[in-house]
Amino acid sequence: MTKKIDKTDIGWNLENSYTSLPDKFYTTMEPNPVPSPKLDILNHSLASALGLNAEALESEDGVAVLAGNRIPEGGKPLAEAYAGHQFGYLTMLGDGRALLLGEQITPDGQRFDIQLKGSGRTVYSRGGDGRAALGPMLREYIISEAMHALGIPTTRSLAVAATGETIRREAGFLPGAVLTRIAASHLRVGTFQYAAGAGSIEDVQALADYTLQRHFPEIGLDDPDRYLKLFQEAASRQASLIAKWQLVGFIHGVMNTDNMAISGETIDYGPCAFMDVYHPKTVFSSIDAQGRYAYNNQPLIGGWNLARFVETLLPLLHDDQEEAVAIAQAQLKIYSDQFHENWHAGMRSKLGLFNKEAEDETLIDDLLELMQEHEADYTNTFAALTFGKLDGAEMFGTSGFIGWHDRWQERLSRQHQSKEEVQELMRNNNPAVIPRNHRVEAALEAAANGDFSVLERLLAVLADPFAHSPEQAEYAAPPDSESGSYRTFCGT
Repeated sequence: MTKKIDKTDIGWNLENSYTSLPDKFYTTMEPNPVPSPKLDILNHSLASALGLNAEALESEDGVAVLAGNRIPEGGKPLAEAYAGHQFGYLTMLGDGRALLLGEQITPDGQRFDIQLKGSGRTVYSRGGDGRAALGPMLREYIISEAMHALGIPTTRSLAVAATGETIRREAGFLPGAVLTRIAASHLRVGTFQYAAGAGSIEDVQALADYTLQRHFPEIGLDDPDRYLKLFQEAASRQASLIAKWQLVGFIHGVMNTDNMAISGETIDYGPCAFMDVYHPKTVFSSIDAQGRYAYNNQPLIGGWNLARFVETLLPLLHDDQEEAVAIAQAQLKIYSDQFHENWHAGMRSKLGLFNKEAEDETLIDDLLELMQEHEADYTNTFAALTFGKLDGAEMFGTSGFIGWHDRWQERLSRQHQSKEEVQELMRNNNPAVIPRNHRVEAALEAAANGDFSVLERLLAVLADPFAHSPEQAEYAAPPDSESGSYRTFCGT
């Protein structure tokens, strides 16, 4: 039996509400021990917010928990069961290399899942080894923390611990690692698909009620419209989330239904990346040959995934199936409207527009067309507009852009805010830095060779993306080579 440690050493305050669901939703099991656990990186600020003692986490006992060799007091490790439409095909899945240790109750009363990713085989592993390589776990740490700093809802990374193992992948033999992931929950669209496919209406209802209590407690369980409101709230969060992705040029890469969290957080950083050159059809994932999850498809896929979600709720929406379908279709249209409203509002802020005018959509679309035509850098174009530094990119000297710029300035003149207020709005909505792919790869390569200083400097720069400080300038530079040649990989 794995030895437990005293929670007072580290500050564990774990509950296990997920086990209140029917047994079919999970399998309890212990992590697979690793030979030589070593802490590679720890998120001190996140540890503090969770009510954990970072110094104690860095101790031998703390690292043993982060690597999966010990269970914290109050923890009940389990692997969650779920399904997923993977590139359009439904498959029964589950945590094949992750375990939920429990739910940490923070000093201010919030509840967060503590999950180990790469902790070994589970009953849902199928042919996988259940392990993870160091590089991809560090990559998730970097990207998820950058997303958090950008103000985008996301799971977060508490730590990465090396395991002392060597694991086999297509790229060869790689050092193993375990990521400690923090999430509002790991409830997914795929969890509801699993309940509907492998369970009963009662199971779907139990899951829906649990979700309401955990994420939408303002909706009472005695509310006759609670399941409709559940979908409305989840859809609204997705509309906001995906708009935020689009506004910073983030491409998730694998928007399967098992990677869509009901909480509205970004989850599962596999083949994700940020655009350098703007192109709406940008794809980075090596397995997305048809561009299903390309940048411009993300809002549509969000709606497709929500359609799969609401299908599971149909029996709870109305006793008459035709009426339930009509309700669902109306709600999906609302999602589309909400996304476009969120995105256009965000784009207006990026252009310093405080109010809404009819011509704004054309103004936005015309700028993006110019950026695509001239292969302009997405992030740097908006940063240049923010500070009026229009002497760098080729696009700025073209007649098309000059005409657009005149229209933009005329539009700005019709609002009451000062130039300083306009710039402040733009500054707070146009980041100076994103986790550029070449910078991430350089950090991972150095870490693989034992040098974590490159990664630490990158994290420090990304921690305040709207600072627009001189120290960030070199990290804002795009890569020398074409960003279209960059490829990311799943199954890491």
